[in-house]
Amino acid sequence: MSHTHPDDAPLTASKDSDAVERAGVLFPDAQGDSIVGRAVTINRPAAELFAFWRDFSNLARVMENVERIDTLDATRSHWVVKAPGGHTVEWNARVTDEAQDRFIAWTAEEGADIANSGRVDFRDAGARGTVVTATILYDPPAGLIGKVIAKMFQREPAIQARRDLRRFKQLMETGEIATSARTVAEHEEELG
Repeated sequence: MSHTHPDDAPLTASKDSDAVERAGVLFPDAQGDSIVGRAVTINRPAAELFAFWRDFSNLARVMENVERIDTLDATRSHWVVKAPGGHTVEWNARVTDEAQDRFIAWTAEEGADIANSGRVDFRDAGARGTVVTATILYDPPAGLIGKVIAKMFQREPAIQARRDLRRFKQLMETGEIATSARTVAEHEEELG
């Protein structure tokens, strides 16, 4: 059965084999051969979620493998991210397209340790809040071997995207991120 109309499924769930190629339409200057996408519904208005996300320095609070994000100017930021084996990877990212309260698209600049690009969409879900969809294109370090190693250490983007969106939801809905272990600061405060 051939499709006479475009597949409107999320790119990562698309039945078409050209999902990565089609991603180029959504991501100006798209980079990456692997694609990952995750979505979560958050009971907050799109404008509030967009504003939090657009201040890239906030993202280190919800992305557990991000060590830091330095804002370079209105459209550029520098990312330092933990990688398997105790290493870090770094890159400068540039916003390539955005629409206030609707989406932000980015790409890594030349010289990135990991070529990547992506887009985060914020879609109104009525009384339920906002559906936040993150779609990321990336080239795993060391190709397929790097992808396997990253999965073993649970630092593979598909795993991280799910966890990070869940953490974003928790922070935006409750004001905190639930953890299974107490932090050093919490332990010291308790003893204090």
